[in-house]
Amino acid sequence: MTIKGVLFDFSGTLFRIESAVSWLRSALAELEVPLSDGESARAAEALERAGALPGGAHPASVPDHLADLWSTRDRTAELHRAAFTGLAREVPLPDPRLYDALYARHMTPPAWQPYADAAEVLAGLRERGIGVAVVSNIGWDLRPVFRAHGLDAYVDAYVLSYEHEIQKPDPRLFAVACDALGVDPREALMVGDDRRADGGAAGLGCAVHFVEHLPVERRPGALRPVLGLVG
Repeated sequence: MTIKGVLFDFSGTLFRIESAVSWLRSALAELEVPLSDGESARAAEALERAGALPGGAHPASVPDHLADLWSTRDRTAELHRAAFTGLAREVPLPDPRLYDALYARHMTPPAWQPYADAAEVLAGLRERGIGVAVVSNIGWDLRPVFRAHGLDAYVDAYVLSYEHEIQKPDPRLFAVACDALGVDPREALMVGDDRRADGGAAGLGCAVHFVEHLPVERRPGALRPVLGLVG
């Protein structure tokens, strides 16, 4: 069946979050908290290990008292904030204000960078008349990120887990996206980096294509095959 709509994951697929070091240093600068380069590097490494950076590495281990929260983190904005600030608080930082500042920082457009081929692929789909939806497990509104980086014009629908209280791999979230594009799931292609979460689209009948969640500089052209898959 011909592909008439493409569903894209956000983090690790179209965009990549900044490094943990950059993330922490931005929050330190905002609050004017002094910390040496060595101390900030060590703290950033500990935060990354803890999985405290949304869009970054998964936790090396989730503390028992956060396990239930972690498993449902993308269902609401409140759960998302509580899960990630909870993980961050497992790491001692020099100023308690930093935990909220770090969470706020990750929601800003400068914290995100599109992959090099994202604009090219999205523009190519638009030229072919193929609808595009962004389907993300997330706890905040990512639309400003797309607008700031000039990619919003290529997106027809945003389907965000916290706005529907449904998180991938639940096929209902992909169904919402297909309905928004007016396409049968069998006419849709899901593109993502998480085989479990994004692979849930296959249960609905969507084709699925995976890319690797790598730093931007290490993944210059992984999205381009999507244009070939839609014909």
